[in-house]
Amino acid sequence: MAMSVGDSGDEAPMSDINTTPLVDVMLVLLIIFLIAVPVVIQTIDLALPKVQFEPTTTKPENVALSVTGAGGQCQVYWGMTPVGHQELLDRAVEKLKKEIERQGGPNAAGLELPEVHIRGDVNTPYRCIGATIYTMQMAGFVKVGFISEPPAGSGTVRL
Repeated sequence: MAMSVGDSGDEAPMSDINTTPLVDVMLVLLIIFLIAVPVVIQTIDLALPKVQFEPTTTKPENVALSVTGAGGQCQVYWGMTPVGHQELLDRAVEKLKKEIERQGGPNAAGLELPEVHIRGDVNTPYRCIGATIYTMQMAGFVKVGFISEPPAGSGTVRL
């Protein structure tokens, strides 16, 4: 590389672009990408279970909720009764308290808490189902599951 000293006698400004910093930055980016790409591409091999569906055992103490979102309005049904957000929370807390007392109190050995089974309409916005899950978790329910309709002609098959 040549360097201009300014002895030529011209007082005109130099109009050449200094590309050295640009090349330095590009080389640094190239090295970063060469190091980062193999890390991003790496995956962990997992053998996931191949189950079409597993039938759930319905217990009388479980809570069955249905969630719809017709017209953008979220509607939650406890059994066949429509409930609002606060009523859902109150009923869930009361249900959980009664079940814990029935089993011998909060310190009873082998305490089995009821589950929440949510049936969500296909066209229901996620915010409706997410709010229902959040409300039930706020009430103290630990197990929240979804009920779906299996495809016609399928059965429980473990592959």
